[in-house]
Amino acid sequence: MVTVSTSAFYERSNQQISSLRKQAEKLQVQVGSRERLSRSSEDPLAAAKLRTLARRERMSEIDQRNSDRANTSLSLADTALSSVTSSIIRARDLALQASSTTLTAEGQKAIAAEIDVLRGNLLALANTRDGEGESLFGGAIAGPAYVETGGVVSYVGSANAQVTELGDGQTVERSLPGPNVFSFNGPSGATDIFAVLGTLSAALNGGGAGAAAAATDALAALDPALEKATTAQTVIGTRMAWVETMDERRIASDEMIAQERETVGGADFATTYARLQEMLTVLEGSQASFARLSSLSLFDQLR
Repeated sequence: MVTVSTSAFYERSNQQISSLRKQAEKLQVQVGSRERLSRSSEDPLAAAKLRTLARRERMSEIDQRNSDRANTSLSLADTALSSVTSSIIRARDLALQASSTTLTAEGQKAIAAEIDVLRGNLLALANTRDGEGESLFGGAIAGPAYVETGGVVSYVGSANAQVTELGDGQTVERSLPGPNVFSFNGPSGATDIFAVLGTLSAALNGGGAGAAAAATDALAALDPALEKATTAQTVIGTRMAWVETMDERRIASDEMIAQERETVGGADFATTYARLQEMLTVLEGSQASFARLSSLSLFDQLR
């Protein structure tokens, strides 16, 4: 009988200390992770909610990456369009100079040489690529937007721009197809900036009385060209603002998810830490009590 009682005392004490130690370890994990649940079985409903929140967080991360990509492409397009408008403005100034009937042949050739440089710069801008090597103004193709064959520049891209998902069913086009920037209706009908500048350069290099008339015609065509480019820049700016708006919505949504996650499965640090300290104190006291009781002379005699 004595042996059973002594054995039961040790067994009961061991179970109590083991239980306290497990509770303390659980609280230590909660303090470190700031999460209340270590297993789904502890609160199945809360665990299911946390999984839903985790999926929303992963989707938000994907949406943010898409947003960053769109913003990068739009920023590059905006920079390119700024250079396009500057080049057209300079070409217009040159056309105005060339429209003078008093300009010498040397002056005409000098202007033609600069016009050729501007045309080449505009072609390079039309083939600008984004951070992933895709054509900004080529629509949905990966290759160049424009090619030049025999002095004629042609658009070889697609009619539609690349579309990027921003989340919540919202999308944005990352740029514009080339014709939305470089093609327009001039006084003589549909044309593009490359044809206008190419014709002007050829006329100036040819000289004679027709050079001034060609410059006047180019001047009239460059006004709608500039308007088309500035309109394109406005469109890009509007899209950049839309991406920023979606980013702000996403940030607000992420904050709500974080708050809900904290409410459902979070462990308040101050409260949990206080409970841990209390549990460690109880555990220490239990271990000390067991040590004292097991060393009493009565137990010595019982053993």
